[in-house]
Amino acid sequence: MDNFVVSARKYRPATFVTVVGQGHITGTLRNAIGRGQLAHAYLFCGPRGVGKTTCARIFAKAINCSMLVESEACGECESCRSFGEGRSFTIHELDAASNNSVDDIRSLTEQVRIPPPFGRYSVYIIDEVHMLSASAFNAFLKTLEEPPAHAVFILATTEKHKILPTILSRCQIFDFNRIRVEDMVGYLRHVAGQEGVTADDESLHLIALKADGGMRDALSMFDKAVSFCGNTLTFKEVARTLNVLDYDTYFNLTALLLAGDYPVALTVFDEVLRKGFSPQSLAGGLNSHLRDLLMSKNPQTLSLLEVSGSLLERYKVQGAECPTEFLFGAIAALTALDGTLRTATSARLNVELGLMKLCGLSQKKNSDVELDIEIKVELPPLRRAESPPQLSQPVAPEVSEQQVITPHVASSSSSVPAEEPPQKRRVATQSIVAGNSLNEILGSSPKCAVYAVDEDEEQQPETTPVAVDPECESKIRAVRAEFLNEVYRERPRIAMALEEMEISGNRITLKVPTETLYEDIMRSRAELLAMLVDITGIDGRIDFEVSVAADDKARKPIKVEDKLKFLADKNPTLNVLRRELNLELE
Repeated sequence: MDNFVVSARKYRPATFVTVVGQGHITGTLRNAIGRGQLAHAYLFCGPRGVGKTTCARIFAKAINCSMLVESEACGECESCRSFGEGRSFTIHELDAASNNSVDDIRSLTEQVRIPPPFGRYSVYIIDEVHMLSASAFNAFLKTLEEPPAHAVFILATTEKHKILPTILSRCQIFDFNRIRVEDMVGYLRHVAGQEGVTADDESLHLIALKADGGMRDALSMFDKAVSFCGNTLTFKEVARTLNVLDYDTYFNLTALLLAGDYPVALTVFDEVLRKGFSPQSLAGGLNSHLRDLLMSKNPQTLSLLEVSGSLLERYKVQGAECPTEFLFGAIAALTALDGTLRTATSARLNVELGLMKLCGLSQKKNSDVELDIEIKVELPPLRRAESPPQLSQPVAPEVSEQQVITPHVASSSSSVPAEEPPQKRRVATQSIVAGNSLNEILGSSPKCAVYAVDEDEEQQPETTPVAVDPECESKIRAVRAEFLNEVYRERPRIAMALEEMEISGNRITLKVPTETLYEDIMRSRAELLAMLVDITGIDGRIDFEVSVAADDKARKPIKVEDKLKFLADKNPTLNVLRRELNLELE
C-alpha cells in the first residue's frame, strides 16, 4: 500500500500559473523576473493558507533556473532538480518561530556571506518572521538593508502589524488576499477529478465557505469529507462531516418565522441542539441566511451571494416571500442577540426569546389609522396672548431650562390646551391622541402644536380631557420588545434609554442620565409616539414624560482635596495611613 499524501501537499502549486487566486502577486513577480529587476528583500503577508510560502518557493526556484520558460522555472535543470529533491544548497528555509534569538540571526548573517555553489542567488525564506524578538530584528537590520549581491531574502508572515517599521521599509511588500469561493470551488473540482471523486457543486461550495479563504484548509476538509463519504460527496453528508447545519434547516426555520409559528420553530431549535450544535452557531447561521435572502431580492446585489445552481433559485424564491422590513428587523435583532450570547447566563433561553421575537415581528399588524404627525412650533410672547398662536407661522423653538414643553393635538372644535405649571427640573411631557376618532376630528393630517410657557403666567382653565384607552397599559406592555426593536433600528442610543421606561396606565415616564440624551429624545418624541401608536393600535391619549435624573455621586473630583475625600469615603483607613506615614497633599 502506497503512503498517502494529503491533498494540500500533493497538489501544492509548482509554478506561478497554478497558484490560485493571487494573480496580482504572481503577475508582478513574473514581470520582475523577466526584466531582471529583482529586489534584495521581499515581504509576503496575508492570512493562513493563501500561498505565501508556496509563492516564495516558486520565486526562489525561478530566479535560480538556468532555462527559464516565460519567467517560469523549467523543472529540468540542476537547480530545479536539486530543489525538487530537497538537496538544494542555494535555497534555505528557516522557521522564525523556533529561531528567533539574536544568536540565530547572527548565524544567519555569517551564512549569508558565503556565495552559492551554483546558480546566481542564495535565497533565504524566513517563515513566521513576526516571531523574531525585537533584538533579533535590530540585529537583522544591517544585513537586510545591504546584503551581498548574491543574497535574496523572502520574509513571510500572517501578522504584518507585529513587524518593526524599520524592517518594513527595507522590503517590497506583497499583500496576499483571501481566495474567493469561486476560485476555491474550481480548484477543488480539479482535485476531485484527479482523485476520481464525484462531488456536487453544493458540497464544494460548503467546503469553500467553511475554509474562509484558505486553500490549505479547503483541501484538508476535502480529504476529511472523502474519508467519510467515499468517492461520492453529497451536500448532507459533507455538512455532517464538517459539523455545519445544512441549508434546509435555515430555509425551514425562515418559513416558520414568516408564518409566526413559534412553537414549531422552538422545536426545530431543540432538534438542532440535540445534534450537538451550539445556540451561537444557529443564531449566526440564521443571520447569514437572512442576509443572503436580502441580497437575493435585488438583481444588483444578487452577485454578492456565494452560492450557485439550484440553491440560488431557492434563495430567490424565499427572498421574494420575505418582506424587506422583516429582513431588516430580523437581521438587526439577531446581530444584537449575537453580542449578548457571549456573556449570557443561558444562551439557549436568549436564542429562544430571539426566535419568538422574530415570529412576532413577521406577524406585525399595521394599524388601520396612519398618523401623519407634523410638529409646528411657535414661541408666543411671555405675556399671555389674547388669542391662541397661529400654527401657520412656525418658528424654531428656543426652550430654556425653566420652560415646560406641552404638545397637544389641536382641533377646530377645541380651544388652546391648558398650560402646565413650570418645574425647576428639566421635565417635558408629550401627549398625543390616537385612534379612529382622530380622523373624525382632524381629518387625514392631524397637527401637534408645541408652545413655550412662561413660569410667571397663571395656568389656563383645563379643557375637557381626551378619552383614555382602558387597555392602554396592557397593549404597550404586550409590544414593548417589538417597539424597542423598531427604535433600535433607527436610533440605538435612544432604544437603550427606553429600556428603562415605566408604564402606568396611559402614561410613560422615563429618566435619562444626561442632558444630551434628553435633547435627543425630545427631538424624536413625536416620532416615537407615532411609532408606538402604529404598533399597538391604541385608541386614546398617551402621555410621554421625560426628565433628567442628575447623579451627584457620578461626578468625579477635580481638586486634590476632593480626590482625597472621594477616596477616603470609599476606604476610611486611607486617613489612618496618611497620618501614620505623615503624608501631605501636594
